[in-house]
Amino acid sequence: MFRSAPLTALSVSAAATIVAAVSSQTYTWKNVKIGGGGGFVPNIVFNPSQKGLAFARTDIGGAYKLNSDDSWTPLLDFADDARWNYWGVDAIATDPVDPDRLYLATGMYTNSWDPNNGQILISTDQGETFTPSPLPFKVGGNMPGRGMGERLAIDPNSHNILFFGARSGNGLWKSTDYGASWTQIKNFPSVGTYVPDPTDTSGYNNDIMGLSWVTFDTTSGSSGKATPRIFVGVANKGSDNVFVSDDAGSTWTAVAGQNNTFIPHKGVLSVAEKALYVSYSDGAGPYDGTTGSVWKYNIANSTWTDITPVSGSDLYFGFGGVAVDVLRPGTIMVAALNSWWPDGQIFRSTDGGATWTGLWAWQSYPTLNRYYTYDDTLAPWIGPDRTITDLTMQIGWMMEGLSIDPFDSNHWLYGTGETIYGGHDLLKWDSGATRNITLKSLADGVEETSVQGLISPPTGAHLVSAIGDHLAGFVHNDLDKAPFVSFSNPTYSSSSDIDYAGNSPSTIVRVGTTTDGSQGKQVAISNDGGATWAQDYGAPDDVAGGKIAVSADGDTILWKTSSNGIMVSQYTNPFSAVSSLPSSAAIASDKKNNSIFYGADSSKFYLSTDGGKTFAVKGALGSSTSPFKVVVHPNVTGDIWVSTDKGLFHSTDTGSTFTTISGVSQAWAIALGAPKTSGGYPALFAAANISGVGYFRSDDAGVNWVKINDAAHGFGSASANCMAADLRIYGRVYIGTNGRGIFYGDASGTAPAPTSTATSTAVSSTSVTSSAPASSTITVQTTSSTSSAPSPTGSSAPLYGQCGGIGWTGATTCVCTSLVLVLFTVGADETHEAGATCAKQNDCKYNSCSSWERRLITSADYSQCVPS
Repeated sequence: MFRSAPLTALSVSAAATIVAAVSSQTYTWKNVKIGGGGGFVPNIVFNPSQKGLAFARTDIGGAYKLNSDDSWTPLLDFADDARWNYWGVDAIATDPVDPDRLYLATGMYTNSWDPNNGQILISTDQGETFTPSPLPFKVGGNMPGRGMGERLAIDPNSHNILFFGARSGNGLWKSTDYGASWTQIKNFPSVGTYVPDPTDTSGYNNDIMGLSWVTFDTTSGSSGKATPRIFVGVANKGSDNVFVSDDAGSTWTAVAGQNNTFIPHKGVLSVAEKALYVSYSDGAGPYDGTTGSVWKYNIANSTWTDITPVSGSDLYFGFGGVAVDVLRPGTIMVAALNSWWPDGQIFRSTDGGATWTGLWAWQSYPTLNRYYTYDDTLAPWIGPDRTITDLTMQIGWMMEGLSIDPFDSNHWLYGTGETIYGGHDLLKWDSGATRNITLKSLADGVEETSVQGLISPPTGAHLVSAIGDHLAGFVHNDLDKAPFVSFSNPTYSSSSDIDYAGNSPSTIVRVGTTTDGSQGKQVAISNDGGATWAQDYGAPDDVAGGKIAVSADGDTILWKTSSNGIMVSQYTNPFSAVSSLPSSAAIASDKKNNSIFYGADSSKFYLSTDGGKTFAVKGALGSSTSPFKVVVHPNVTGDIWVSTDKGLFHSTDTGSTFTTISGVSQAWAIALGAPKTSGGYPALFAAANISGVGYFRSDDAGVNWVKINDAAHGFGSASANCMAADLRIYGRVYIGTNGRGIFYGDASGTAPAPTSTATSTAVSSTSVTSSAPASSTITVQTTSSTSSAPSPTGSSAPLYGQCGGIGWTGATTCVCTSLVLVLFTVGADETHEAGATCAKQNDCKYNSCSSWERRLITSADYSQCVPS
């Protein structure tokens, strides 16, 4: 921060501050409803003691609590930039003795992508609030094997005791104080040996999976004393992988007679049968697994029985989810972990695994008998509202979580790679050949999508999204209602970006992410606001991902690909390489001039005036090394904002010069929305560090800011999120998160009065004497700000209002004249700033009278304090 020395002879009627204090404005935040979940739900856990109490965990979207109406409430929306890895939930435990107690093992990655160790989040109010208990190692909520579990378990007889099975060779850990502190059990026999891909250099697939699950045998103990018998599954393949302790964890042995061919994914106890059911797969999951088995361990006589539901050519998948019906001993269900064709599969047995029936069966190829009616009311885009007869993936995939309500045998839930399914008539399954349960999408409230791009065009739907996780994206005609369809024709499994044409907003371009050739060329164009699409046949094969910008008229596409550098195409002709723009550059199109594109890389800003064919360095972005986003004024050519690792930069002359916005030390996602007043400058939104990381809005082009997020809405990692602002609704902003879907926010409280002003008072050439050394008398010269444009036919443009440009017929003069203010401090080696005259900018396209141009000087040369 800068402070001003006493100004003894400056002829101004008011002072001005350069850096505004940041205040807060109350916003109402809601999820944009997609309704299907959108991502992987590794498990759903019912509390065995309180009816209706259940929790779901996700790999990148935190945890959720089940409501009585089948909807879900998110529990970790407070996670902010400093706690973003809370959204990776690798294990969950709900206390059978005190149902108010809930524990989450959180942490996103065990490799270098996430530098943070994990933690156990402890709640004593069913997830209303949490206290973190730090762990001395990383936790991998979004790592391979995240569907195994549960790795975290509470002793049902002495609930102060918890066990946690760690990854990465960290072994088995124990807490005796309700998770507040943890110690390693040094004598546990195995830390795990299985590694999905030892040759992987990224650290993602070459890490040890570690321990798979921990299960207490409640039949072996009594209330108030530590449970003697504990089973632990370990991710070993080809060696012992199920271990047991009969002395509350003091000593351990491998369970005799076990199958050690595959990896144990789940270990579920059936108390009434005094049996342990174990599902196995030959891969860590959730994507892999081509074979596996299901075994039943009779605890009383220490015998194993192979109860795998299918064999031979019917066994082409591993097994994940396991559920037992505690009200009906011997009733068990298991899920195929990865049956990719013709559908997922779930098996059910009512005789302890002796016989099984499936959710579907072949009648004769290609006819399937599906023993369910499909209800997608809450998420119509998942599938049709009818009984499915075609060969499509409807039951799901990546099915590691499967649970039956311990208080209601008809109520069941299971997680997939896309949503939560289940229903309330499960017992119909047991009615023989007439069985026909209702399979419902039951993920209402679970918005877990990884959002890659958002646009809010000035016409049509207020929001259009580009989504990862096999969803592609949506036109959100109603923010509070799940879309009926997702993008199709062409259908991409995921989308990485989306943009619209400024002069033709109904023209939208999106880019897909598949490079295996299975889904064709990865650029699609819509001319009706996203309702229908056509493939861009000029796109090269086997090139995908990255970011995209479409020209103002919609005829030219600039594409920053994920692997082939930056390319450009006009009129759907073949894309050609753009060698004059670095492949890592952030890109954008001008929203009014069809020939202009922009790029930002490192500290350089690039301009193209020939439709993206060639770029030249135009201006500089200070000391930036990583530009994140380039955003352009929707109505003014050459008015550009760039967010970087060094702050926020603004140009009004097509990038020739940039003003550094004071107080913003870093900025990531930025967006321009509807102005506060008619004809005013657009509202500017930023995910930024302005005296702390948060989400902010400025109504005066970055002079003053209000913080718009609160303690309950952290939105996870700021650098991973995208943003759009509504051009028709003042104050509305859309935030796309990496794991919690899309939020939209509307101002619900009064905006604080601006705390930073730049007074429009005329100043003559004046001598300013300060308390600096005698040689520091400064002569300040001013320049006039009178517009050279024709005399207006009406009133002058208001502050930040438009006052010129192509086809402009309104006011052409600015309300301010000129103002110079010199701010400096005293000291031989200190840094000082000089103000700038208040003048028209960018050929009087708009009036930014409170902008200040800064110059760094030293006290040894005060003569440089002369504004240009």
